[in-house]
Amino acid sequence: MKPIRIWDLPTRLFHWFLAAAVIGLIITGKVGGNAMNWHLRLSYVVFALLIFRLIWGLIGGHWSRFASFFPTPARIVSHFRGDTDTDQPAGHSPLGALSVFAMLAVLAAQIGTGLFADDEIAFSGPLTALVSGDAVYLATDYHAGVGQFLVIALVVLHVLAILFYRVVKKKNLIKPMVLGDKLQPVSTPASRDTAATRLVALVALCVSAAIVYGVIQLGQST
Repeated sequence: MKPIRIWDLPTRLFHWFLAAAVIGLIITGKVGGNAMNWHLRLSYVVFALLIFRLIWGLIGGHWSRFASFFPTPARIVSHFRGDTDTDQPAGHSPLGALSVFAMLAVLAAQIGTGLFADDEIAFSGPLTALVSGDAVYLATDYHAGVGQFLVIALVVLHVLAILFYRVVKKKNLIKPMVLGDKLQPVSTPASRDTAATRLVALVALCVSAAIVYGVIQLGQST
């Protein structure tokens, strides 16, 4: 057993920035009024982070790649049989992977509908001019209703899962996401986390921000 780099720095930074931005979105969305200006800015941050995670899930460190933890039926069955250590010795468990994909999907839906939402009071998404009034209504209804509930529910479940692992299973899930390393068998493959990979991550983040900027400009050009 020795410390193995599981979570590369880009993944760790993504995780904490996303957590802070989502909490900020929930708070500003509840406060409303002038806080909606920050709600809009934070939504762009989350949008860029989601695109970055999609890219990093393909080219990032070993345990950050979707292929390393995609919850296949075989992995899920193995998990419920209690064989998680043999199938996922270091990264996300199959249930953890389902949680990750669920969070990414729900956030993507929330950001996507927010781009077209309009509360007719203090907030209007940048792409509302591109769609019909009915589409704006549906987007707004989902964004302020079911979508908001799903985001809050998944955040609460995420926190409860961390507490469950800490109290019941005696596993600290936070420490590895802060420091990057976990005590693992020497045969465990490590995630590459070098200056070169971090530079690639920075380029990926810039590309993500450029895509967000381009999407925003679509609405402003009409």
